[in-house]
Amino acid sequence: MIVLKSTQDKVLAALQSVAGIVERRHTLPILANVLLRKTGSALQLTTSDLEIQIRTTAQLEGDDGNFATTLGARKLIDILRTMPGDQSVSLESSAGKLILKGGKSRFTLQSMPAEDFPLVQESATFGPTFSVPQKTLKSLLSQVSFAMAVHDIRYYLNGILFVAEGKQLSLVATDGHRLAFASATLDVEVPKQEVILPRKTVIELQRLLSDKEGAIELQFAANQAKFSFEGMEFVTKLVEGKFPDYNRVIPRNHKNIITLGRVPLLASLQRTAIMTSDKFKGVRLNIEHGVLRVASSNAEQEEAVDELDIDYGGPEIEIGFNVTYLIDALQNMSQEMVRIELSDGNSSALLTNPDDNAFKYVVMPMRI
Repeated sequence: MIVLKSTQDKVLAALQSVAGIVERRHTLPILANVLLRKTGSALQLTTSDLEIQIRTTAQLEGDDGNFATTLGARKLIDILRTMPGDQSVSLESSAGKLILKGGKSRFTLQSMPAEDFPLVQESATFGPTFSVPQKTLKSLLSQVSFAMAVHDIRYYLNGILFVAEGKQLSLVATDGHRLAFASATLDVEVPKQEVILPRKTVIELQRLLSDKEGAIELQFAANQAKFSFEGMEFVTKLVEGKFPDYNRVIPRNHKNIITLGRVPLLASLQRTAIMTSDKFKGVRLNIEHGVLRVASSNAEQEEAVDELDIDYGGPEIEIGFNVTYLIDALQNMSQEMVRIELSDGNSSALLTNPDDNAFKYVVMPMRI
């Protein structure tokens, strides 16, 4: 039976859309595989890591009929990548073997039974479905995802807080040293939802979402989320736990404000960061009348000083920051100007977009 027959680019695109979550090494060998389930002329591709499951249906010709098997996902992708994009490829099942053909190449592949593939048990209590433009969700994720924690013992920080209420959709991420908040106004009212999406889910969604105008449908249960878009179905476990109260973290009424070009500030920080060490990423900001001075030094007694002209007439402030935290924020903004609000040298700073209140970035100072 011919399971599929199409061009390399179509087969590869279908496989790559589901293969992002597949680990090369796993305690269950079958989880390195993709589940292929043929029903009539449609071929369904499914991958899982027991916590996330991605499924897509592709029209990849071949014989009509029902057939199911699992094959090594990464190996299939590696083979296909070596072939030209317009190359016709086919996957055939014959005498218990699976044979991938392309041009004059032929690969006999080891399969594992489809019935052994551990599908994620979907919740029976998903809430109402609501939809958001893909472009909006992708933009919000990119504005906050860099502030997620990595392998933090406070597991609820290893992800993004997703808050939907009324016509407002807000995403929040923090690692305890900095916090990023971004929100968007939706066209429709949505039911109140507050869930924490795991880090791996966030990264995979960023990879799969496009900047097209199409919508993504969302559903939440107590411990699961489901996303549907462009013929794909994405089911993920949620992070259990209580996310910090971000409203208490975001400072209000800071009296000292400077507004300056985002790109010049980013370039200045990148220059001075060269003189920091891997262990100590501190830079010192001196804010004086008309001048922002950025300075750094290292254990070899080397130092860097950079100055930017600013419109500022408030009190002098000296404050230290982890330069990586500032660079991350500025690189994930796109506007021309950035506003920095400060109280003094010992309080957190607030970075915002002067033209749009929907993005806020809080960063704690560090002793230098």
